[in-house]
Amino acid sequence: MTLPILYSLRNCPFAMRARLAIYKAQLPVELRDVNLKDKPAEMITASSKATVPIIVLPSSHVIDESLDVMLWALTENDPDDLLCHREHQKSLNEESEVNDNTRLSEILSLIQWFDNEFKSSLEQYKCAKRYHETNLTECREACEVFIQNLELRLTEHKYLMGSKETLADIALLPFIRQFARVERPWYLQSSYNNVKNWLNSYLQSPLFTKVMAKYPVWSVGNDVTVFTGKRVK
Repeated sequence: MTLPILYSLRNCPFAMRARLAIYKAQLPVELRDVNLKDKPAEMITASSKATVPIIVLPSSHVIDESLDVMLWALTENDPDDLLCHREHQKSLNEESEVNDNTRLSEILSLIQWFDNEFKSSLEQYKCAKRYHETNLTECREACEVFIQNLELRLTEHKYLMGSKETLADIALLPFIRQFARVERPWYLQSSYNNVKNWLNSYLQSPLFTKVMAKYPVWSVGNDVTVFTGKRVK
C-alpha cells in the first residue's frame, strides 16, 4: 500500500500540529523528518514553499499548509469528533436551530485569529528575548491579549471551545507551548493557571510523547518510517 508522505520537523510548531492531527486521525503516513538547512530535493519538488509540513498524497496531490493538513487528516477519520460533525448532527436530531457547520466555523475562526495575529506577536516576543531587546515586556503584553482570551475560555470549560476537545486545542497547543518557553520563570509564576493546567495536560500526556518522538533525518535510501496513531488513554 502506498502511504501519504509527510515531510516534517520535530520541533516546528506547524509540523507539530499536523502530526497531532494525523495521530488523532489514526492515519498511517510515511514520515520524513528533514533538516531545513539541507532540504531534500524531493521535498522542494513537491512544494516550492519547501517548508514543513508538506504532505504528498498517493494521488500526487500536495497539501502544504499546516491547517489544511489537519483538516485533511480529520476529514479522512475523526474518531474523537474534533471537527464537531457528530456534535452538529446530534444538535440537528434534537431539532436545534444551529446552522450547518456553525461549530466548525467558530473553531476555525479562533484558529485563524491566532494564526493571523498571535503568531506575529509571538515572533516579536521571542526575538526580543533572544536579542535582549528593551521592549521585552511590551512584546509579552501584546501576546497576553490572546492568552487572556484563552484563560477566560478555560475558566468556563475544560477545553478551548467547550467541555470537549476540538481541533482548536491541538492547533493552538504548539504555539502556546512556545509562548510558555520564552520567559519560563515569568510564565510559571503568572496568573494564567487555567492555561497552565490545559497546556500541562497535553505536555504530560502519552499523546504528546508519541507525537514528539525523535526520528533520524530522512535521506534517499533510508528505511521507511511509518507514523500512525493509536488510541491513547
